[in-house]
Amino acid sequence: MSTPINPDEFMPHNAVDVSNESIHWELGESLSYSDYLGLDKVLNAQKPLSFEHDETMFIILHQTMELWMKLCIHELTAAIKHIQRDELGPVFKMLMRVSRIQVQMAQSWDVLATMTPMDYSAFRNFLGKASGFQSYQYRTLEFLIGNKSATIIDVFRREPEVYAALTRALNTPSLYDESLRLLSRRGFDIPGDCLDRDYSQPYQASKQVAAAWLAVYHSREENWDLYELAEKLVDLDHRFQAWRFNHMKTVERIIGYKRGTGGSSGVGYLTKALELRFFPELWSVRTSM
Repeated sequence: MSTPINPDEFMPHNAVDVSNESIHWELGESLSYSDYLGLDKVLNAQKPLSFEHDETMFIILHQTMELWMKLCIHELTAAIKHIQRDELGPVFKMLMRVSRIQVQMAQSWDVLATMTPMDYSAFRNFLGKASGFQSYQYRTLEFLIGNKSATIIDVFRREPEVYAALTRALNTPSLYDESLRLLSRRGFDIPGDCLDRDYSQPYQASKQVAAAWLAVYHSREENWDLYELAEKLVDLDHRFQAWRFNHMKTVERIIGYKRGTGGSSGVGYLTKALELRFFPELWSVRTSM
């Protein structure tokens, strides 16, 4: 005989039954979820300057971006150290994680795009000269990956600790610099002026470096880890471009071609930034394959 069906088993539940779960209702001296995450600080860090509804969303979105950038900096700093030690296994995981974070960051602009020009105009003047242009974590991120610019840090002079940290990052070999050093250690012909240079200056693309990367692609069976590194770097560059592009289009949608609050040309400046490549030779060699 078949087992009778209990109709109660198929009825929707209004609440999850936790009566048989070993829930720690009394935490005692133990750390709580809120304590561990510091939620008292995180959730009270939003201080709108106006009474406009959309300002809270605007603040939370940018704070979230800064948290994601903090994690990117954490991962890239560790990845550089592993490259210096010729330990590429962990590097692949770290770069992949950064690329996935960049997907989240690129999609977050869709949330900001729910704000209309009138919504933003209602509280924009409260920002004064505050602008994403002044994000020191964004500048750190660009310096770590390889886009160096000495003049860009002048806006941080009134914050001595931040200015000093950015100056160190500016003068330290980037992710790409260390990748080229690795190629040289592996026997590939990298020009001396690419290995021993003023790291505060923008990197200049080299035909010899392009030839070295092309050799990696053509010898991928023998140099699989270098081949994998090259593709992870391209993915990183690609995702960063997607983030920049979505940023530019969102700004265009919300403020058109007005100047940015930080003094930049707004969309014009963001469009120029789309021309930047962190790893130029890894893009140029694609035409030669």
